Amino acid sequence: MRLTKCARVVAAARAALAACTLGAAFAGAAQAATAIAQYDAPKYPANFTHFDYADPDAPTDGTLSFQNFDQAQSYDSLNPFLVRGSPAPDIKNLMFDTLMQRSWDELASEYPLIAQSVDVAPDLTSATFHIDPRARFSNGDPITAADVKYSFDTLTSPQASPLFNAQFEVIRSVVVIDPHTVRFDFRRAERDAPLIAGDLPVFSPKWAKKADGTTIAFNQLSNVPPIASGAYLIESRKNDKQIIYRRNPDYWAADLPTRRGMYRFQRIVFNLYLDLYTQLEAFKAGDADVHVEYSATQWARKYVGKNFRNGMLEKRDFATSPAQFQGMLINTRKDRFKDVRVRHALSLAFDYDWMNRMMFYGQYTRLKSYFDVSPFAATGLPSPQELALLEPYRASLPPEVFGPMMQLPNTLPPNSLRGNLREARDLLAQAGWHYRDGALRNAAGEPMTVEIIDDEPGMDRLILPYTQALGMLGIQAHLREIDSALYQKRIDNFDYDMTTYIYAPTTIPGAELVRRFGSAAASQVGSENYPGVRMKVVDKLIDAVQKANSLADLETATHALDRVLMNEYFLVPEYYAPNERIAFKTTIGRPAISPLTYVPEEWAIDYWYRKPGAPDPARAGGASSTHTAAVQ
Repeated sequence: MRLTKCARVVAAARAALAACTLGAAFAGAAQAATAIAQYDAPKYPANFTHFDYADPDAPTDGTLSFQNFDQAQSYDSLNPFLVRGSPAPDIKNLMFDTLMQRSWDELASEYPLIAQSVDVAPDLTSATFHIDPRARFSNGDPITAADVKYSFDTLTSPQASPLFNAQFEVIRSVVVIDPHTVRFDFRRAERDAPLIAGDLPVFSPKWAKKADGTTIAFNQLSNVPPIASGAYLIESRKNDKQIIYRRNPDYWAADLPTRRGMYRFQRIVFNLYLDLYTQLEAFKAGDADVHVEYSATQWARKYVGKNFRNGMLEKRDFATSPAQFQGMLINTRKDRFKDVRVRHALSLAFDYDWMNRMMFYGQYTRLKSYFDVSPFAATGLPSPQELALLEPYRASLPPEVFGPMMQLPNTLPPNSLRGNLREARDLLAQAGWHYRDGALRNAAGEPMTVEIIDDEPGMDRLILPYTQALGMLGIQAHLREIDSALYQKRIDNFDYDMTTYIYAPTTIPGAELVRRFGSAAASQVGSENYPGVRMKVVDKLIDAVQKANSLADLETATHALDRVLMNEYFLVPEYYAPNERIAFKTTIGRPAISPLTYVPEEWAIDYWYRKPGAPDPARAGGASSTHTAAVQ
């Protein structure tokens, strides 16, 4: 639910000598490049010193006290690659580097990190990465091509979460050429394949080794501190509610251009709270340095008090793009939700306009596309190019796909919720559901029931009015709040009727669509295809997205996909906030330039810093002052 205007990033360094534009990769021989871009040219030249949104002169000291990350209320794993368990907050970002680093102010470009350069084959069937000889794991061992292959083989094995197998599905195999050279062979020629390979996190095989030389199975490797490649080590843990990371003083990549101005805090402390309200009160009392707010009511009414008045705390809106898609998922694996008319009726019962006016202080905008506020969102009538992709599937699609882009139901005068519910009632009747004996029932007399699960207490304000509207249709709907661990288990196993979910935004749609909406992912436990989408046309359009050879082709494919997904009503679109809402202590600084696309928590953790001379609570004996030996 975050976003501002999404403008295309036009590459500024087209003359970069060592940059590789994949559009030109089809012609000529492969040559080593220090940067690759999916479209156009990389923004930064080969001799760039730092990203524009990083401050290379920022202090490298102090402690950042943070709270819950990714809404987790506790953690029980130090392995972020497993399907089971809740990983320690932000451990993947802080402890695991990737082959290359994506920039946050371009559509899709990567720059050197573990790999210092890459050769992309002219036909895009492979990419060869050259590992920086200086690259080291946290235990001091050099990072080799064999370690890269081990990481890939492990993450794509049944022992890791299927999300990673889906992420790297385009990679057919990894071949070790020599100790510092590794080649990724691709199943098909796709423009984003070399960048997907560059996203591979790297960790040491020794992580799974016991002192006696035996090996722990990777899916059992949950409580052993990683031997990884990132900037931080685990300093200490306090039960499942606190973890302290300490910056590795021997981190080899600290002065790379992709790391200069990044990871400025000596220590990062996470204290996890059971609910959002306690988090906020702890922040207002000074127990945390940064707080990201996702509640409009909280932002409008609760960010007050003496520490805001005396200048210790500040709140600000920050622009970001593109929009993340938030909606109430409908599990089409359940027989009662297989009919698109039923799903359409469920969407009609959602009164966004009343909620935004009465509860959200007008801070949100209704989502109308899976790619909202970006060039990839469908608008108006389908273009001839879109129709060429859609026409072969006309018989299996709602006729609305071929008309103007759908307008979501609203309750602004002269429209009303009552009118929308009348339309919903008619759709349900057409689908064989009629009200009798006190409930909406099918021909077999079975009542329509809907259980909406959620693990965030604040969502009851949104869900309860919705269940009341469903009740007016005769649907027996109720909310069930559960803890985050059980919630994750249930959605991983598709054990739910409906639930609110946020699909994180991407600057360029691509491989993530396979795991979110591809047919194969619908039956894969732990995948992101939570609605259970199984449609040949969706698979075909995702394939067109991945094979697009230009931005125009990509826009055509995403527009067509957007029309299908929206008109199939796989979820009830909710809303997004056009800005990130972040409050922070005024002792915390940030670079003058903000990135275009970012996760607010990671932006603060990765690029903010403690201002020179600012007091550090850790040194004053606070909760984060434990200085124990770092755990490797």
